[in-house]
Amino acid sequence: MIDEILLEAEDKMDKAVIAATNEFANIRTGRASSGMFEQILVDYYGAPTPMQQLASFQIPEARTVLISPFDRTATQEILKALRESDLGVNPTDDGNVVRVILPALTEERRKEYVKQAKTKAEDARVSVRSVRRKAKEALDRLKKDGEAGEDEVERAEKSLESVTKSHTEKIDSLLEAKEKELLTI
Repeated sequence: MIDEILLEAEDKMDKAVIAATNEFANIRTGRASSGMFEQILVDYYGAPTPMQQLASFQIPEARTVLISPFDRTATQEILKALRESDLGVNPTDDGNVVRVILPALTEERRKEYVKQAKTKAEDARVSVRSVRRKAKEALDRLKKDGEAGEDEVERAEKSLESVTKSHTEKIDSLLEAKEKELLTI
């Protein structure tokens, strides 16, 4: 029972780290990536549809993205969604592809993205601590109900703390790498 609680907690913490990694990938850096467009929803025939399902992406240069819609009738909606997004871009339609040229990041914008990354990292750390709290409560219930001895529960709690610490360190190192990437000109 104790092992199940610990394994489940570790699995949920792993998912929190993966979610943080995905969130960091969505934060724009000086280079273009298709991950920047994952959160953008396009109004496609009245239904909010992820842009990734409506077009293919090519990145011929560091700050240029070519978006080729699968359905040409969706081009205007894709342009509208890009303009309304928080990317700060002005896309152009040349008839075949939507061309997005990313402006160079200003110092102010870089700092704004670093703040955004720190917020996402803190959300991930809160998630990890929440998983730890729930696992600790489950372990305390086992001890209270007499299903496990005090020594076993104590060892499990120490193990839980070390797993929690390793996951928060992973999140911190991801944040540090993202900050470095954002502040590199």
